Amino acid sequence: MTSIPEPAEAAPAASGWSTIRKVAPYLWPDDNREVRRRVVLAMVALVVSKLATVITPLFFKAAVDGLAPTDGASSQTDFLLLAGPVALAVFYGLMRLAGVGFAQLRDGVFAKVGQRALRMLALETFQHIHALSLRYHITRKTGGLSRVIERGVKGVDFLLRFMLFSIVPLIIELLLIGIILAWVFDLWYLLVVAVTIGLYVWFTFKVTEMRVQIRKRMNERDTDANQKAIDSLLNFETVKYFNAEQREAQRYDHSMEGYEKAAVQTGVSLAWLNFGQSLIITTGLAAVMVMAALGVQAGTLTVGDFVMVNAYMIQVSMPLGFLGTVYREIRQSLVDMAQMFGLLEQKAEISDRPGAKPLQVKGGQLVFRNVSFSYETERGILHGLDLVVEPGQTVAVVGPSGSGKSTIGRLLFRFYDVSGGAIEIDGQDLRDVTQTSLRAQIGMVPQDTVLFNDTIYYNIAYGRPEASREEVEAAARAAQIHDFVTSLPEGYESKVGERGLKLSGGEKQRVGIARTLLKDPPILLLDEATSALDSETERDIQDSLRAMGQGRSVITIAHRLSTVVDSDVILVLEKGVVVERGTHEQLLALDGRYARMWQRQASEEDDEVADVA
Repeated sequence: MTSIPEPAEAAPAASGWSTIRKVAPYLWPDDNREVRRRVVLAMVALVVSKLATVITPLFFKAAVDGLAPTDGASSQTDFLLLAGPVALAVFYGLMRLAGVGFAQLRDGVFAKVGQRALRMLALETFQHIHALSLRYHITRKTGGLSRVIERGVKGVDFLLRFMLFSIVPLIIELLLIGIILAWVFDLWYLLVVAVTIGLYVWFTFKVTEMRVQIRKRMNERDTDANQKAIDSLLNFETVKYFNAEQREAQRYDHSMEGYEKAAVQTGVSLAWLNFGQSLIITTGLAAVMVMAALGVQAGTLTVGDFVMVNAYMIQVSMPLGFLGTVYREIRQSLVDMAQMFGLLEQKAEISDRPGAKPLQVKGGQLVFRNVSFSYETERGILHGLDLVVEPGQTVAVVGPSGSGKSTIGRLLFRFYDVSGGAIEIDGQDLRDVTQTSLRAQIGMVPQDTVLFNDTIYYNIAYGRPEASREEVEAAARAAQIHDFVTSLPEGYESKVGERGLKLSGGEKQRVGIARTLLKDPPILLLDEATSALDSETERDIQDSLRAMGQGRSVITIAHRLSTVVDSDVILVLEKGVVVERGTHEQLLALDGRYARMWQRQASEEDDEVADVA
């Protein structure tokens, strides 16, 4: 099996502010006025909501002073007393209602903005993953990759909801409260509140940064456990073959054990963080209330002032307590998002050149010109391969495992670029055309056909989604699977299961052949296309494939030589070098490598017949 090296790791995680800046364009798109209008309206509703919330205690204070008049010093808010206690109580209720109402208006207006941003970001990530190279996907763990995306999108959702509707409103509210405290009372109250907030924020940030490292370990263990679970379930039959249920459970539990330790550390550190936050905020609250109580005793403040100070300190303490939770979650979300954005920064190994044009297939001549290739620099796979497939011609490539046969198909689809030489279709270098147009002109029937967990109809129609039902069924007939499908209770609407596991190997292969027949490409690549079929079905399928190959360039990669005897040219590949080429008869006449392979396979088939007899 060809060795493929690990890809370069994703770009290092960006800083928190850098990650936030990457989200901003999704909230303020240049090409969508409706979204921008919604953002502006949401921000206006946010400011009005906070103004109403901050003004509310002023009415409360005035109502209290109106009900319990005092000979104490007058306050800057005495003018409110002119409205009367009942009216003030009504205004108090209206302000509270306005604070809640505009907050809900903000949420409702912004909902579409947030959900659109999530959808666009998820779509961009999904498209980017498909744009990455085959090398990257072969070496990455699918379960771990899906976990990174899932956590990243959830992190963005949390950031949008709490950064905009918790942190920003909190900052506005604290600034307004600070101004009112300095105006109604004096700067000492503002100083105590500012010191309390400063200590609280410093302590929260300091401890949370320590907890972020624990979160990273939790993520790593969570990803590892999830990958082991998915890998084990995908290989369910293999696990059963080797009675390995307990072994798989132990591997999974080992990863979960690491997750458990990190989770316990997270819980303990959270308890200490909550206690420290409570200590700081309670001390500040008590200090301000003592100052207000002394002012009432001295006659410089009214009872209403004392009540108002208490109301403002509650307004400060409650969101600050929430700030601790929100900051922790935002910081942890930034870690998750940084992984996802690191994935988005992963450069595609194969990309279209600037100005690349669509491939124009006129005849379908396919040329490998002195092609060299290696997955790793120290180990070459192909060495100076020359191959020409004329329109309507079938060229077979045979050879032992590891000789580079499958690599030819990967290079043809441009999953990799050649290390040396060039591959051309009708004189056009594959590196000069767009990948989409290239792959649209090539049909592939792989050795192991993998199906989507959907219906048989969906999997066949995948070759050409716009095809009519009659065309889909015609392709199924040509692939010798229509009768089988119609015999099923649900016919073409039958589900094939995960990776097509509800079908036999031969049935999956025939669905794959039907899918490619429906695509109807000018160039065809068959990679052990009939290896999973019985001899009788194989002969029928070979007839269909030969009919489909008429007028097309066909490359057949095969191990079973009996399937390529009718090829126009047969190349014998060994260690990445073409050691023989010619027709079946010519190669047998050479009495070389191909002839020995033919004799050995013929002998093995005779032995199988004798065993059956």
